[in-house]
Amino acid sequence: MDSGYTIGLGNNDSRTRIDANEDGIKFWETQASKLYWFEKWHTALEWNPPFARWFVGGKTNASYNALDVIVKKNPKKKAIIWEGEDGSKREFTYEELLSEVSRLANGLKSLGVKKGDRVTIYLPMVPELIISLLACARIGAIHTVIFSGFSAKSIQDRVDDSKSKVIITADGGRRRGSIIKLKDIVDEAIKDLNFVENVIVLTHTNNPITITQKDKKWKDLVGIMSSSCDAEMLDSTHPLYILYTSGTTGKPKGVLHGTGGYLTHLYSTFQWIFDIKDSDVYFCTADIGWVTGHSYIVYGPLMHGTTQIMYEGALDFPTPSRIWEIISRYKVTILYTTPTALRMFMKFGDELPNSYTLSSLRLLGTVGEPINPEVWKWYFKIIGKEKCPIIDTWWQTETGGALVSPVPGLETIPLKPGSATRPVPGVHLSVVDEHGKDVKNDSKGYLVVTKPWPGMLLTLWGDDEKYKTVYWSKYKDMYYPGDYAIKDKDGYIWMLGRADDVLKVAGHRLGTAELESAFVSHPSVAESAVCGIHHEVKGESIISFVVLKEGIIPTVLLKEDLINHIRKTIGPIAAPDQLHFVKKLPKTRSGKIMRRLLKAIAKNEQIGDISTLEDEASVDEVKAAFAELKQTLQKF
Repeated sequence: MDSGYTIGLGNNDSRTRIDANEDGIKFWETQASKLYWFEKWHTALEWNPPFARWFVGGKTNASYNALDVIVKKNPKKKAIIWEGEDGSKREFTYEELLSEVSRLANGLKSLGVKKGDRVTIYLPMVPELIISLLACARIGAIHTVIFSGFSAKSIQDRVDDSKSKVIITADGGRRRGSIIKLKDIVDEAIKDLNFVENVIVLTHTNNPITITQKDKKWKDLVGIMSSSCDAEMLDSTHPLYILYTSGTTGKPKGVLHGTGGYLTHLYSTFQWIFDIKDSDVYFCTADIGWVTGHSYIVYGPLMHGTTQIMYEGALDFPTPSRIWEIISRYKVTILYTTPTALRMFMKFGDELPNSYTLSSLRLLGTVGEPINPEVWKWYFKIIGKEKCPIIDTWWQTETGGALVSPVPGLETIPLKPGSATRPVPGVHLSVVDEHGKDVKNDSKGYLVVTKPWPGMLLTLWGDDEKYKTVYWSKYKDMYYPGDYAIKDKDGYIWMLGRADDVLKVAGHRLGTAELESAFVSHPSVAESAVCGIHHEVKGESIISFVVLKEGIIPTVLLKEDLINHIRKTIGPIAAPDQLHFVKKLPKTRSGKIMRRLLKAIAKNEQIGDISTLEDEASVDEVKAAFAELKQTLQKF
């Protein structure tokens, strides 16, 4: 697993890790002291397993830390450089952003929104989305963002669960040249939800909408408000937001995050991971509808006074070179994106990125899923020109911020393609067996977090018991994220995908991420997904779905070549029993492959909730692949 990639930007501050190991509570107190507090805490951590409360007694405010603190130092610093898919451009300084946030905060108060009330936000990737989060935080309202691609039923379920009294939306959003009619979707979602008192509507695309008695146009409400609004002095443990995330069963879970601990984790990890400088231009390609956008577009970067690019639309539209145009035009220094996006860019070949000036880049990051070593190497060589560290981060909605990542802001260490390296300072992880005992180095096991950390969720909204059951029932007093991993002799963590996506074939455990990486290492393959179905002899039978690179024609010979490639790369036990060529894989809108759907289709079961699906056509394609297989089998 050695690589020879030893590139870092840090100052080799080993003292930070020593301090974190010697006294974790005191260490996090030191980090928390870098934030602005109206009143200091009296207890750093109240730990009543499995409930953690950080910096108890302290009073702070997320909006104040993200705006007022920076405005006092550098009011004219650019905060947001926004570009739309249609070529529109807007910019906000920190001073301007604070003014707009204050106006909306006052507007919300005029509608009767109080501390603790929930506000649902259903907006495209426009500056008003960031403004909405910070306005809620400023007055102590709990924001709950819904990704702007969700359906009316998905919105209805989430709004009903949170009992939001106000919804903030827009007439529409732009994606791939089309307008998503957001207001119409909201109207359908809330027609039977009488507790929703007001809908604030931003005019963005100028498509026709229906205005009801509940509706307030953004410009009419916000335009008349004062640009000054004092930030509420909130308890450190006050809930900041609810973010709904899919699980393996049932409806989405409402992950609830607090204020002081969450901000401490983000302030620290953003500095450590991205080694942020005042001169940086940062570009995270995530949508704020997902936790990456909350943590590393809104709160983390703004608390550091970062200038960042915000983009509305698809990164490969109207041309596959759109992302490289943006990086070149704005001289982006840090790019934080997903392995899924990188695999898409790889499909278009090296010529496109090589035709743009990407020399401003100094650091490259990935998030959302394990990165295949082949993709890692392409990112390093073609995009980073072998000069930029690759910051592979592992974390979850529930963890609040990154738990495993290189930290070039602190130290220079060897990088290993495919590994997120080691836990960040102050986070304690183990890889254990079914009984909670540490496994040997280079052995597969379950990842667990053995001590509380500041960014961890408070609970699940309205369901403490489910919080206990989902995350804390498998192991006593250890957080179980549901992921399978290896820890090597150097303490590096290698994520192998979800533990419930681990296949057991003839007594051998095979991680789906491991198999998919092997497929992607073949020169003809852009993406892959594997799942298992019951097999009378082997326990599970491996089924694989493969998306080929542009211009590659699927043939029987290529199928045989791919199966032999897996035999050589992992071993004969990993050879799939079925291999299907497909044009698309069923994914969530955040880019994760929905293996649950693949399994359900393979077993001829109900596919269940697909509200997080990016493209329903991909499901139809997978179904067709299985139907074709069944017809073939019936001939024999």
